[in-house]
Amino acid sequence: MTKKGTYDMDFWVSVGFIFVLICLSGFFSGSETAMTAASRGRLHGWEKEGSKGAARVNKLREKKDRLIGALLLGNNLVNILASAMATSVLIKLFGEAGVVYATLGMTLLVLIFAEVLPKTYALHHADKMSVAISPVIQLFVWIFAPFATSITWFVRSILKLLGADVSKVSAGSHTEVLRGVIELHEGAEQEVQDQRAMLRSILDLADVEVEEIMTHRKNVEMIDADDPVEKIIDDVLQSPYTRLPVFSGEKDNIIGVLHAKALLRELRAHAGTHTHMEIAELAAEPWYIPESTTLYDQLQAFRSRREHFAVVVDEYGAFMGIVTLEDILEEIVGEIDDEHDIAVSGVRKQVGGGFLVDGDVTIRDLNREFDWELPDDEDYSTLAGLIIHEAKAIPEPGQTFTFYDFRFEIVKKQRNQITLVRVLPPLGD
Repeated sequence: MTKKGTYDMDFWVSVGFIFVLICLSGFFSGSETAMTAASRGRLHGWEKEGSKGAARVNKLREKKDRLIGALLLGNNLVNILASAMATSVLIKLFGEAGVVYATLGMTLLVLIFAEVLPKTYALHHADKMSVAISPVIQLFVWIFAPFATSITWFVRSILKLLGADVSKVSAGSHTEVLRGVIELHEGAEQEVQDQRAMLRSILDLADVEVEEIMTHRKNVEMIDADDPVEKIIDDVLQSPYTRLPVFSGEKDNIIGVLHAKALLRELRAHAGTHTHMEIAELAAEPWYIPESTTLYDQLQAFRSRREHFAVVVDEYGAFMGIVTLEDILEEIVGEIDDEHDIAVSGVRKQVGGGFLVDGDVTIRDLNREFDWELPDDEDYSTLAGLIIHEAKAIPEPGQTFTFYDFRFEIVKKQRNQITLVRVLPPLGD
């Protein structure tokens, strides 16, 4: 073979080797993107379903420093080697100008075929790609592990000397991450708004206390144990509730909780002689809980005790209100209403714009229903409480206030209680 023929063969072998190196570079770049962008939740689900590939990916990502270090080491090795070979080949062809050609040519090739193209594909198929390439990546991580570990240690040491100890950096709470994911949820506007509200409410259960959602004592329907039996029966039948607190003497003196079914069973058992029934004996023993109990703890307590009804008391043991299992469930799924447009009880939409809102409607319900961002402070929980807190006084009917871009007009007041407010939200809402 002539010298020229030998040179031609070397040239094509070098070009083929450069092509292989660029492919490897693309593989490493795409693998890095796929392994880091893959959904942790989806892979966890696949692992639970028996996917060995998903389990392998999850195990590799447990030591993310070592994984990224190995992939970057492999990527840089092949990139540098490909650039060196291209420079050598082009210098032989074009002399010193070959350096410029190699720099420009390899920059374009690496950028397009070893970076943008594989990473774009990996970003859109991260879950499936990470599972598919996991056996190969596991092998590379095992080969490069000693070098990657040494590099990681060296980098951490330098950062520590500079005052940036990454080992002490927290990734943030899981709740924070979940809230961020919920806000990124997209889809049909009303459907997504409802789903976001439900998911946010689930996360809020541990932060909201029972006193914020309980039915206040002034609104609780109760049975007086000292009333005639006939009146008690009428009161139970007229009430929309199946469980009613029973008091004797003063309303603070709750002696039990009467269930409508228990009353019906007793009526059947004493047909014709029900006037001699003892209501106090029919009532179940009341379950008292402190007003500071969180909704999450109370939900667990309801489930463990298999009860649906609790009496809320303050730190002095005074009766404050009642809370039911349904109250907590409605905090998650929203009010279960009929055909009315407004799901929040105590809110009426006005034709000319704005809303007429009862003073005891909670800020949480308004924010959740209308996607407002009114502050929900620990010092108050209702719309009336917000106005009094911001006004630093008990306003009179006719007074108007503007807080947080909302306009509040006091419509009615009963004694010292704000009972009705006209709310005009910002124009954007």
